[in-house]
Amino acid sequence: MSTPLYRVKADFFKTLGHPARIRVLELLSERDHSVAEILTDVGIEPTSLSQQLAVLRRSGLVSSRKHGSTVIYSLTSPEVAELLRVARTILTGMLSEQAELLQDLQEPLAATKDRRTARAGRRSRRTA
Repeated sequence: MSTPLYRVKADFFKTLGHPARIRVLELLSERDHSVAEILTDVGIEPTSLSQQLAVLRRSGLVSSRKHGSTVIYSLTSPEVAELLRVARTILTGMLSEQAELLQDLQEPLAATKDRRTARAGRRSRRTA
């Protein structure tokens, strides 16, 4: 019996569910990096980085190659970088809406009604 796609997707997102792994993928989205460069930028213990890189390799998100005694990591697909960009866009939208709600809470009631009316107009234009 094959694994349902939704379970495969859930496992994929679990792989992305660690801050160090996300940071490694962000760095590799810019360019290939050596382990030493990743270690400097991620700021975790070498053994922990090794474990996180192993998880990313097993999942097929990154690959490694040796250049002399240096191990270089790269993304296996440019879509990984695109996924991170999309996530950033989604989070930016969510946070800007939260910032608007916070501002609404801090303004007097009359100004809040005006802002809500304006925001509702912007939303209806976006969905149209």
